[in-house]
Amino acid sequence: MSTTELLKQASGLFPDEVVTSAHVRHFDLPFGAGRFALITLDNGLDHTKPTTFGPASLANLNAAIDQVEQEAAEGALAGIGITGKPFIFAVGADLKGVELLKEHEHALAIGKGGHEVFKRLSGLAVPTFAYYNGAAMGGGVEVGLHCTYRTVSKAIPAFSLPEVFLGLVPGWGGCTLLPNLIGADKAVSVIIENSLNQNKQLKGKQVFELGIADALFEGADFLEQSLLWTAKVLKGDVTVERPEIDRGEAWDQAVAKGRFIADSKVHGAAPAAYRALEIIEAARNGDLQQGYDAEDQALADLIMGGELRAGIYSFNLVQKRGKRPVGAPDKSLARPVTKVGVVGAGLMASQLALLFLRRLEVPVVLTDIDQERVDKGVGYVHGEIDKLLGKGRIHQDKANRLKALVTGVLDKAEGFADADFIIEAVFEEMSVKQKVFAEVEAVAPAHAVLATNTSSLSVSEMASKLQHPERVVGFHFFNPVAILPLLEIVRGEQTDDASLATAFAVAKKLKKTAVLVKDAPAFVVNRILTRFMGEIQNVIDEGTPVEVAEKAVEPLGLPMSPLVLLELVGPAIGLHVSETLNRAFPDRFTVSPNLKAVVEAGKRGFYVYDSGKPELDPEVAALLKQGDVVLTEEQVRDRVLDAVAQEIGLMLDEGVVAEAQDIDLCLITGAGWPFHLGGITPYLDREGVSERVNGKPFLSPGVASVPA
Repeated sequence: MSTTELLKQASGLFPDEVVTSAHVRHFDLPFGAGRFALITLDNGLDHTKPTTFGPASLANLNAAIDQVEQEAAEGALAGIGITGKPFIFAVGADLKGVELLKEHEHALAIGKGGHEVFKRLSGLAVPTFAYYNGAAMGGGVEVGLHCTYRTVSKAIPAFSLPEVFLGLVPGWGGCTLLPNLIGADKAVSVIIENSLNQNKQLKGKQVFELGIADALFEGADFLEQSLLWTAKVLKGDVTVERPEIDRGEAWDQAVAKGRFIADSKVHGAAPAAYRALEIIEAARNGDLQQGYDAEDQALADLIMGGELRAGIYSFNLVQKRGKRPVGAPDKSLARPVTKVGVVGAGLMASQLALLFLRRLEVPVVLTDIDQERVDKGVGYVHGEIDKLLGKGRIHQDKANRLKALVTGVLDKAEGFADADFIIEAVFEEMSVKQKVFAEVEAVAPAHAVLATNTSSLSVSEMASKLQHPERVVGFHFFNPVAILPLLEIVRGEQTDDASLATAFAVAKKLKKTAVLVKDAPAFVVNRILTRFMGEIQNVIDEGTPVEVAEKAVEPLGLPMSPLVLLELVGPAIGLHVSETLNRAFPDRFTVSPNLKAVVEAGKRGFYVYDSGKPELDPEVAALLKQGDVVLTEEQVRDRVLDAVAQEIGLMLDEGVVAEAQDIDLCLITGAGWPFHLGGITPYLDREGVSERVNGKPFLSPGVASVPA
């Protein structure tokens, strides 16, 4: 079947494709370097709608190549270039279409179609040039790899091969061409390590330093400079030299490094990284067609697998649902926020003050019980601004302005009399928080929103003794505040729409992923994690060795093991949340006597790191009192997953969030649960746990799974 026929057949599978055009224009290069054809990829929309490749888009590029191929063969061209619209080069395959595919042969056609078009760029009669002018990901990166030369803009904010992150492999030449261009070690870093490191993006300078691009130019006149450079290359005034690729032991070591990274991140539970490594391993012989065939097969297999569907589901949750919170009141009800008050000046409060300051750029005032604490809190914010200045992230004028906006006072009346949004981050004790809110209500303006950063206490109870409980809202951040995107916005029993709308508007300005949550014990993430951790602690208390309990959940590919997470959260906080939930739901949430003993002994966790890796602290081992029921890893995993599935089912029945999708969005953005799992509910559905525990799956067929 010809490329044209292949793409025509595939087009029917992508009914809603946003089609990318491939415009060809001709001009004479400087220095008498000859006639040049430049192909520009453009979907006709602005930079907020990035250019993608579906079948019709590939067909357009194919037609453009038909034209320039003829001209090059006739000797009418000295070279051919490809670039993108302003700010965007291209961001890869059209995922909206991929998730609709139902047949292996259709998935195979997508892989072949991309290869058949892209590889033509390397077979033309004249040199080809890719000008990475803006964001380039996946197939966008790969189309450039098929060219003879590449330039990159210093202004590029995002360049990556993110496929493994989503549950795919770079399947249009990435796994084959990149190691043959820059060596296996660097290729493994880009394809495996960056993907599994929360989809880390490269900047333009890094793309050049890795050797992916042959030249680096400023963003302002990037295309002009690229064309001048192109002319010099074609004239022979510039020679591009690339290092010799080590195809011996270094290649083996790179693949071994990739396996180690994959094992540490996904523990064999997701196939994409391993499939990518197999192709990289085989690519050392330089047989490109063999590599492309292997990519086609891997792509088709993975497209028809659950991990990719879960990965696309995760991507859609974060990019779409996360930006349009379900159940949020009309944004026109939101009141302006021109000053923020923060009650408390400890580490959490100081982190919040810094975030509000940087994102809202309005006055922020901290209060606490003594001047020393207030000074320390303001000092922390100033220190963090100085760090940003030192790294070149902000200029001196901005640093001075931000520092001037943050102040600290002891008198709440002085600090909060004109504040529009006041958030407390004091000790997690109901009586303390009620006292704080009573003091704040007495001095704050009538319109001010009173927000609490509580992680588990009732927002309604906290507001119950106020004259105006309708303006109290839960605003629960996750630590570290600057990194984790989730913000659980909790509606108390009496919270009004205007206060809630203001909270959502502030969350958007803070660039957080806001999810509306009912005022239920521990809300979403902490409730699920506490049930999850509680079951781990239960099996340890009953007699299962610590290492067996920990290893049992490795197949979930979580960012860290349960007891390392407990260490990060702090055993005392973990104990406090489990006690809160035990009071609310004593039949399901236990308070571990061993955890209590660890906290009372003042231990910061279960492990010591003397050898560089976690080992059970002998002092903790001496504290543990265990029964004689020893479970296998599989039995532990079943217990834990059954408990989590039950809890999620109950939360959905209670209306804690609107749908299972919100549970997954919370776990991905608030607890770092893997994209390739889709959070948790697609995994529970795929493994049959949802059906076993609740009698039905959480998601409809075709949502995070292959359509029936």
